[in-house]
Amino acid sequence: MKTLSRIYAIFVARNREFLRDRGTLAWNIVLPVLLVGGLAAVFAGDGRDQYTVGVLQAAGTEIAREAHPFLQTRYVEFVPMADNAAALRKVERHQLDLLVALGDPVRYWVNPDSPRGYFIERVLLQSGSDAAIVREDVTGDPIRYVDWVLPGILGMNMMFSCLFGVGYVVVRYRKNGFLKRLRATPLKPAEFIVAQVLSRLLLILAITAFVYTGTHLLLDTRMDGSYALLLLITVAGAVSLVSLGLLIAARVNSEELAGGLLNMITWPMMILSGVWFSLESAGPLVQKIAGMLPLTHVLDAARAVMLDGAAFADVWHHLAWLAVMSAAFLAIGALIFRWTPG
Repeated sequence: MKTLSRIYAIFVARNREFLRDRGTLAWNIVLPVLLVGGLAAVFAGDGRDQYTVGVLQAAGTEIAREAHPFLQTRYVEFVPMADNAAALRKVERHQLDLLVALGDPVRYWVNPDSPRGYFIERVLLQSGSDAAIVREDVTGDPIRYVDWVLPGILGMNMMFSCLFGVGYVVVRYRKNGFLKRLRATPLKPAEFIVAQVLSRLLLILAITAFVYTGTHLLLDTRMDGSYALLLLITVAGAVSLVSLGLLIAARVNSEELAGGLLNMITWPMMILSGVWFSLESAGPLVQKIAGMLPLTHVLDAARAVMLDGAAFADVWHHLAWLAVMSAAFLAIGALIFRWTPG
């Protein structure tokens, strides 16, 4: 009976501790609602599209479905494309089943080696339009899904390691009094933060390099660009994510609350940063939100280098955004950093 009594006492105490931590309790209630709402907004629609067709038109304009009978075809996802070269590259690599430019004549581009391109081409030719139609072939090997998703998996692993490996640990240091002891030394908050960034950066680079090398050798994944540039992207992304984790942990005292806040950041990045699938057909608002996430810039730059052979001039804007975000996160984190629980 005494054993059960002690167990019950600890059980009640832990429940009261959790319920009295209003921040943790709120996140456990609010976070699932936010995730469900976000997923519902991103994946709105019936999800039954079978083909993907690019439509060349001016940037920022919506596709006018009444402009051509083909655009009213059911179960086809029509994606506006403003960059002709980028769109043709997607057709070449089977990422678009067809690319069409409306006008008189109607021009379209198809990869003759694409089975899906063959069938959607039949639909276009039988759409009932009186306008002349001109076909152009685009040849090229398809991008395997494993080639496309590898940067996403590596980036996701880096994200979790950076955010939880730093943010969660710093909160635990503060809670168990380790930071309080460090405060008695000449160590400054900025110095502590920089040391944390460098430590986690070294571990992340070693782990990511090991995983990438093993995967590349085992699956013969595609790498068309510079390894040095890919390393630079990895460093910039890791620093940005570690800095974000330190910002979250700068003042938080509860490990449960820290976990909720970190989950609130990691889940949107997993969904909106293109880890598992492309968001090219997503709405403008979703794409703007994705552009504010550091992982989005890491993955876009890495895929450009690995799959398209991009040079520094093609990805410098991603690196610039990561540098700006890192500087902002570190500056704010050092400014609001607290050694002891408040």
